[in-house]
Amino acid sequence: MATAYKTIAQAAPAATTLTTLYTVPSATSAVISTIIICNQAASAATYRIAVSPAGATAEAKHYIVYGATVAASDTTALTLGVTLATTDVVRVYASTATLSFSLFGSEIS
Repeated sequence: MATAYKTIAQAAPAATTLTTLYTVPSATSAVISTIIICNQAASAATYRIAVSPAGATAEAKHYIVYGATVAASDTTALTLGVTLATTDVVRVYASTATLSFSLFGSEIS
C-alpha cells in the first residue's frame, strides 16, 4: 500500500452553503491530520465541519465542529487524526464567503 502525504483539499465555499471539501476516492483510505480555517475578513465568522460515512447525506450526528468562531483576520488550525474510508465525505459550511478551508493529511491506496 502506498501512502501519499499531501494537501488533500482546499475550498472557499459560498456563504451559508454546506459544501463538499473532500470525498475519499475509490480503493483509497485517508487520514486527515489537520484542517486549517482562515478568516480573511475584518469581522468574526463561524464555521461547521461534518464527516459523513460512505457518501451519506449530512446529518446532525456527522458534525465534528458546529458553530465555532474564527476571529477577524485570524486562522484556526485543528489537529485531528480522523480516519476515512472510501467514499467518506468531509463537508464544510461558513457563515460568510470570507472563510477558506485547507485539508492536510495522507491518502493510502
